[in-house]
Amino acid sequence: MNFIHKYILPKEVDFNAAILRQAGITRRIVSHIQKACFENDISMLNPIIEDVATARDLKTQNMKKLLDVLITPYDKESIFRIITQLDWIALSVKHFHLEVSEYKLQSLDDYQAIAEKMLDMSNLLENGIGQLPTQNLTLISSNIDQILELYDQVISTCAKVSAQLLQQNDCVTIIRCKDVLMQLKEVAKRIHVAANTLEDMAIKVV
Repeated sequence: MNFIHKYILPKEVDFNAAILRQAGITRRIVSHIQKACFENDISMLNPIIEDVATARDLKTQNMKKLLDVLITPYDKESIFRIITQLDWIALSVKHFHLEVSEYKLQSLDDYQAIAEKMLDMSNLLENGIGQLPTQNLTLISSNIDQILELYDQVISTCAKVSAQLLQQNDCVTIIRCKDVLMQLKEVAKRIHVAANTLEDMAIKVV
């Protein structure tokens, strides 16, 4: 019987649980930005380094699982995309941390409203992924709609902060802050893209 299980029967993997674990660490990574901005304490970004390494390990494990199985609850392309897109969110946060460190920013206060919205987006994404096994398309779609609305709000808030920056006379400060804003928009965009894939997965499984 063990021989049959090992060599003949298709291997089964709980991809819902695997993707949810990856979404959980991704949400935690985004939360470091929110905490740092709320406290206006750049040192609170430091846990990002370790958590991104953990996220990369999970991504590698999930990719290996995907390659090793024949039967999946969704088409393999969709699973591949959600795994990759969650990884891109983590990497985008890592790049934000790098920019803040290299630019030696003294304050994150200007980005608090943006960070709050991005954390809400990542919470909704994790919650939506957690709902996949229930096949509750109405609830998942509601989460996705909220993510898209929050993404629009992030872009709008970034534009307002940029407009305020342009009123300053310090060109170096303007360039630094605009680069940081661009990276925050990249994080939000990656969450938005992952939400689109989540919607695709939910529709195909129902």
